[in-house]
Amino acid sequence: MSNGPHAKLAELGLTLPEVVPPVASYVPAVQSGQHVYVSGQLPMADGKLLATGKVGNGVSAEQAKDLAQRCGLNALAAIDSLVGLENVVKVVKLTGFVASAPGFTGQPGVINGASDLFGAVFGEAGRHARSAVGVAELPLDAPVEVEVIVEVS
Repeated sequence: MSNGPHAKLAELGLTLPEVVPPVASYVPAVQSGQHVYVSGQLPMADGKLLATGKVGNGVSAEQAKDLAQRCGLNALAAIDSLVGLENVVKVVKLTGFVASAPGFTGQPGVINGASDLFGAVFGEAGRHARSAVGVAELPLDAPVEVEVIVEVS
């Protein structure tokens, strides 16, 4: 059995979804040189947001962490469709946005949902620089959004 990223996803009980179609004028991912830049990914499944609202008011931090994992999975699907996950050399940077209720300061824990996924799929190559930012609103009233930059071979 392979040790590649697809095998790791299977071990985690996860499968790559279809690439989420853009909701505006952009593409899901673009390659420039040795890097792939993935557009902000929302927690979409089967064309629908899995949740809406603010983290800390209607969306729990634990639920938001799961939603961030889904954002990460959608990002992996975008990378796979463009260059293939087996060509990822390093996850370089992850930026996570959390639609936060006033007083909610647990953004880093929420974005761990995506960070932990990349670590589980890519091992040491999945360790990355990161920002976890609280925002007032996200597109479509999504609770979380994740964008990622990866180095590819």
